[in-house]
Amino acid sequence: MNQGSQQFNLNDLRPPNISGKMIRWIVVGIIVVIFLFSSWFTVNPEEVGVVMRFGKYSRTTNPGLHFKIPFGVESVYKVPVQRQLKQEFGFRTAQAGVRTQYSSSRFQDESLMLTGDLNAAEVEWIVQYRINDPFKYLFKVRNAQQTFRDINEAVVRLIVGDRTVNEVLTVGRQEIASSVEVKIQELCDDYQTGIKVEQIVLQDVNPPDPVKPSFNEVNEAQQEKESLINQARSEYNKVIPRAKGEAQKVIEEARGYALERVNNAKGDAARFNALYNEYRKAEEVTKKRLYLEALNEILNKVGKKLVTDDKASGILPLFNFQSGGLKNESK
Repeated sequence: MNQGSQQFNLNDLRPPNISGKMIRWIVVGIIVVIFLFSSWFTVNPEEVGVVMRFGKYSRTTNPGLHFKIPFGVESVYKVPVQRQLKQEFGFRTAQAGVRTQYSSSRFQDESLMLTGDLNAAEVEWIVQYRINDPFKYLFKVRNAQQTFRDINEAVVRLIVGDRTVNEVLTVGRQEIASSVEVKIQELCDDYQTGIKVEQIVLQDVNPPDPVKPSFNEVNEAQQEKESLINQARSEYNKVIPRAKGEAQKVIEEARGYALERVNNAKGDAARFNALYNEYRKAEEVTKKRLYLEALNEILNKVGKKLVTDDKASGILPLFNFQSGGLKNESK
C-alpha cells in the first residue's frame, strides 16, 4: 500500500458510546408509546365491540371511544350489528354499481339441485341477514359464516326437493322463498348463531344448459295447449250460453201460452156457467138477450142493412140503391 494513501481503521466503525441511562429512557419511551396506542379503541356507529380478557369474554361496548388493558391483556372484536349483510349462492358479484358486473365463474356445486319430480334446476339466490347477538355469533358456533352458508344450501335443497320443476321455475318461487326463510331462521336459532334472517330472494332459476332446448320445447307445447284450451273455452262461452238463453226463452213462451190457454178456457167455462145459471132463472129473457147480442155482433160485420116490417108500405124512399150493398129483409 502506498504511504500517501489513508490507512483503513476499524475503530472508526464502532457505534457511539451510549450510556446505560439513555438506553433505559429509550426503552421506557417505547413502552409508553405502546401503552398509549394499545390502551384505547374506537367502535364505529354500526358496530359493537366485544372485549376479551385473556381470551375470555369480558364485556360488550357501544359505538364510540373506549379504553382497554394494553399489552394484549384485552383484545377487541368489532361486530357490525346494524349493517345488513348478504351472501350469494350460485353466482358472485364482481363489482356493484349502476350496472352490476357478475363473475364469469360457474358455481354449479351450489346452484345445481334436484326437484321433487326428478328434474334438474339451477337455483341462484341471495340471503340478507343481520347479526343480532354478537356473543353467540362469535363464541357459540365455530366459523359462523361457513355454518350459515351450509344451513342455506341444506334448506334450499330440502325445499326445492319437495316441489316440481314447474313450481320452482314459475308459480312457486315466492312460496319457496318464504318457506326457506322460516326454516333457516329455525336452524339459526337452534344452533345459536346469533343471526337474524331478513329476506331470501331467488335471483334466477333456470334449467341446466344441456337440457334448456328440450325444456323450451316442452314449455312451448304447454303454452300452445293452454292457448287451444282457452280458445275452446271462448267458443264454448259464446255458443252454450246463447243456446241456453234461446231454450229458456222458448220454454217461457210455451209456459206463457199454456197459461193463457188455461186461463181463457177457465174464463169461457165460468162465463158459460154464469149464462146457464141466468138462463135457468129466465129462459125467454135470456134467449132474447143472447139473440140480440149475437145479431148485433153479426150485423156489424155485414155492412148496411135495413130491417122493416113485411106489412109496411112506401118504403122505397128509404132505399139508397146508388150506394149498393143494401139488402131488404122482411119480418
